[in-house]
Amino acid sequence: MLPEYLVPGIFSGINNLVALQTTRNGGASPTPFNSFNFGKNTGDSVGNVSMNTVALCSFLNIGPDTLAGSDQVHGTEILHVREPGFYSGYDALITAEQGVYLCIYTADCFPVLIFDPVNRAAAAIHAGWKGTACMIVPKTITVMQQRFKSNPDDLLAWIGTGISQAAYEVEFAVADNFSPTHYKATPSGNGKYLLDLAGANREQLLHSGVPEKQIETSTFCSARDSNLFFSYRRDAGKTGRMVSLIGLTPP
Repeated sequence: MLPEYLVPGIFSGINNLVALQTTRNGGASPTPFNSFNFGKNTGDSVGNVSMNTVALCSFLNIGPDTLAGSDQVHGTEILHVREPGFYSGYDALITAEQGVYLCIYTADCFPVLIFDPVNRAAAAIHAGWKGTACMIVPKTITVMQQRFKSNPDDLLAWIGTGISQAAYEVEFAVADNFSPTHYKATPSGNGKYLLDLAGANREQLLHSGVPEKQIETSTFCSARDSNLFFSYRRDAGKTGRMVSLIGLTPP
């Protein structure tokens, strides 16, 4: 079975750029991680995750030793990646190096991929509710401006697949971290709220200066589209992780 993944249209036509988000299909992992799991701390075997990684890299014609990732701690630390590896304590990765592919692992949180076509720099961001509330996307753009001289007006951004507002029920203590335009009371009137994390990240991109026409949002939902995606909430934590990847191949 071939690896299955989404390709963001917003990046189409950019030479040597690889950008994607995997689905749950096309890998070696058994239930409940079936089958294309990239999560190292899910309960799946290291061997299965390694096989899935090798399969994806082989399909993309890149080496597994060119990937850069982090354990993702729901914070706002940003790493300027200069060489591949698995790092600790970061939720956003940026690079202008060719042959380094930034990876974000999710199963309801939102992956946000950003590319600067002028300075040929990329970012991969893990945006759960905590990171979004703490403005991880704008903070990453600020660091791109500092490190790469990126102009927000040039940036292209993709908000990948995460949990949609219709499926994301939270307590008011969580919803209250966001503008009221991004949450609403549940129809059942149970005192909880439906949170629009994708919308919040889109608004932050716009406020950071990224033009609306240069932002794309996945129309899928990790919780609803169970045939395509892992969902931590839907599966009560017993599930795998998709990987979202961005990087430049050497010419």
